[in-house]
Amino acid sequence: MYIRQAKPEDADKAASLIRLAIKEIAEALTGEMEEERILSVLADFFKKSGNRISYENTFVSVHEGEISGLIIAYHGKDAQELDAPIVGHLRRKRKDPSITIDKEADTDDFYLDTICVDPNFQGKGIGSALIRYVEEYAKQKGYPRVSLVVEHVNEGASRLYNKLGYKELKTVTISGYEFGYLVKRIEEPPA
Repeated sequence: MYIRQAKPEDADKAASLIRLAIKEIAEALTGEMEEERILSVLADFFKKSGNRISYENTFVSVHEGEISGLIIAYHGKDAQELDAPIVGHLRRKRKDPSITIDKEADTDDFYLDTICVDPNFQGKGIGSALIRYVEEYAKQKGYPRVSLVVEHVNEGASRLYNKLGYKELKTVTISGYEFGYLVKRIEEPPA
């Protein structure tokens, strides 16, 4: 297995993994209800630059030539700018200029937005490897803290994040669902 920066041509596989990871939130992000349309809109955004789910913010794990997982990450200070194209899409689709997207990331954190391992590859340490890869990436960029959210009912993911050193800081609401906001300090701030 190796991890690499995603490419636009990874869009179809990435869209299915994103959908698997974010479940109902995909409907809120795309403005679609039919599975085919949800996946199509996710893939379209993935292929484009300058948005939250762009290939630019995504790393994929590859097992024997096949994408086995992905992680989407960006700095919290960039979240509003990265959400703007998605908000614009939703406002046009629903003809409602008041639509917004719930704030997920604190502005000081490097945020792990979406993590998913293909069910055929689970149990091989891929999720942990993706997280560690992005933690190292964040550290190299000089970001001292990494964060993510997890559904309180997702006990398996919560155990993994706790094992990797993430601690719950607060509860946040995203698209009407409650999540734990977990953080990990990856580098001590300068004295």
